Amino acid sequence: MEEISLSSEQVPSGEGNETEKERDGEKTELVVQNGLTQGRKEFVAPAVGMEFESYDDAYNYYNCYAKEVGFRVRVKNSWFKRNSREKYGAVLCCSSQGFKRIKDVNRLRKETRTGCPAMIRMRLVDSKRWRVLEVTLEHNHLLGAKIYKSMKKMSSGTKRKLQSNSDAEVRTIKLYRALVIDAGGNSSLNSNVKEVRNFSDHPNQLNLKKGDTQAIYNYLCRMQLTNPNFFYLMDLNDEGCLRNVFWIDARSRAACGYFSDVIFFDNTYLSNKYEIPLVALVGVNHHGQSVLLGCGLLAGETSESYVWLFKAWVTCMSGRTPQTIITDRCKALQNAIAEVFPRSHHRFGLSHIMKKVPEKLGGLRNYDAIRKALIKAVYESLKVIEFESAWGFLIQRFAVSDHEWLRSLFEDRARWAPVYLKDTHFAGMSSSQPGETLNPFFDRYVHKQTPLKEFLDKYELALQKKHKEEALADIESRNSGPTLKTRCFFELQLSKVYTREIFKKFQFEVEEMYSCFSTTQLHVDGPIIIFLVKERVLGEGNRREIRDFEVLYNRAAAEVRCICSCFNFYGYLCRHALCVLNFNGVEEIPSKYILSRWKKDYKRLYIPDHVSNNVDGTDRVQWFNQLYRSALQVVEEGAISLDHYKIALQAFDESLNRVHNVEEKPEQLKI
Repeated sequence: MEEISLSSEQVPSGEGNETEKERDGEKTELVVQNGLTQGRKEFVAPAVGMEFESYDDAYNYYNCYAKEVGFRVRVKNSWFKRNSREKYGAVLCCSSQGFKRIKDVNRLRKETRTGCPAMIRMRLVDSKRWRVLEVTLEHNHLLGAKIYKSMKKMSSGTKRKLQSNSDAEVRTIKLYRALVIDAGGNSSLNSNVKEVRNFSDHPNQLNLKKGDTQAIYNYLCRMQLTNPNFFYLMDLNDEGCLRNVFWIDARSRAACGYFSDVIFFDNTYLSNKYEIPLVALVGVNHHGQSVLLGCGLLAGETSESYVWLFKAWVTCMSGRTPQTIITDRCKALQNAIAEVFPRSHHRFGLSHIMKKVPEKLGGLRNYDAIRKALIKAVYESLKVIEFESAWGFLIQRFAVSDHEWLRSLFEDRARWAPVYLKDTHFAGMSSSQPGETLNPFFDRYVHKQTPLKEFLDKYELALQKKHKEEALADIESRNSGPTLKTRCFFELQLSKVYTREIFKKFQFEVEEMYSCFSTTQLHVDGPIIIFLVKERVLGEGNRREIRDFEVLYNRAAAEVRCICSCFNFYGYLCRHALCVLNFNGVEEIPSKYILSRWKKDYKRLYIPDHVSNNVDGTDRVQWFNQLYRSALQVVEEGAISLDHYKIALQAFDESLNRVHNVEEKPEQLKI
């Protein structure tokens, strides 16, 4: 039998090396070697969507598969272009396909044909690759012995051709969108026994059950065919076992162009040892809704796996990187982000840290008092000196200076404590107030024991639900104006610009201006004035307290900055900054404080392509990506109403006709 293994030079390794596969996002090389099969690997069966560099590669692949399974291959049909002998289509079938012709029935040769339906149909596509369009795997006869018998009867010349691949010679078939699978998920597992997961510190392959790898492969092939801009990468270890997987659908890729300024890397399911080692890259859209920016399955919580995943994501992002990345506290993640995103702000999710307080501190004496002191220090400190003073008081009063978790937490304070993060852009994902959380994207769809196959079905349901929610929010924001609650011009100004949900949040800040009862000058330094704004706030036991907020104002630069840093945390000005603008007679919010990402027509006005003016005149993949992004904008607008739909459809028809009428020059005919 043939041994098939993925060439380690062609697959993104756990070490994060840039490989050919990482660069073009698609190519994998299968190395076919003579010899005995080791372990339980098997040649992956033909599947719709497989692509090959040439007809010969496709034929060789199917022939090798046939040899392993135990049947012979013949060419049933071939199609050639009219004015040339260039082949553009073929059907390869089992040699037992069909039946003898009537005139040949009486010949002495033994009948070997059984009408076997096994076949593959393939065609040369625009990319100059041969794509499998139809597959039938079932045979209606015994398999195994016949092929080896028939090889003995071949002519010596034919034998020499087949045997030219000696043990010392390796024949490489360039196979697109295919992989070698582990026949039983894990060779050491019995299909009738419940799998025991191995969560080692240095895992080298995905912990999958029988059939999971094939399910992943089938799902990715199907998505590649039905989802035009679908992208995925697979990482195999040296033994050819699946180690890491990354994928992103077309709408998520489009969302990356708009909403990848801030991302939350959700590894909840991986770190909590769920049945599926799922990770997700999540952003927030112009309605404040979570939006998926990519998914992955990882072998473990290692820097190598995280580096591989992030590099895979950057590949489909054309090298663009986020401003801010929010993650759980994890050294492996910290190292990976430092390597792949050195210019991004890496921050730890505050809600994740606060959720661990009962687990980490629950056993301490005076836990309730410690918890209250911690919450007060984290959420109420406006200055660094206040936070560090409150923290020192907590440590000293409750005698917890030797508590390892608190000690390490304080060392990392610049990555999670709000008082240190005031210059970080969070787009509403900061969780800087009590009760705010970053929930897992698949929260309602995945539980501890959800099997992989079930998740792959739920994945599409989850995305459909999210897309529907966004579409409904788009319609609501465009077709109905919000009810104004004050006479403040700031409220009227942004009611015309922001989406409904974001405007509601800003509107609350406008309403709360009335809880700010005093605005006075505190300090003047040339054009810069420091104001003190006093606000009545609810304190412990719902008692009203007065808090002071310092606001910097520079009229010449149209700049206003509050010590609470609401603008960087949430993306809109706070009540304190609005009071200072109002105090100084400013009638409109400066444009720099009206973020485009919150506008109701953001997708219409913003073209998420930073390289459109530098499109390579020979790179057809780049052409496709640019055309797809542009077309998707028309689709988004066309779904607003029936009238929009009709106009968009007409525009597509007209564009297609114009493209068909283009006369291609001879030198351009390279497709």
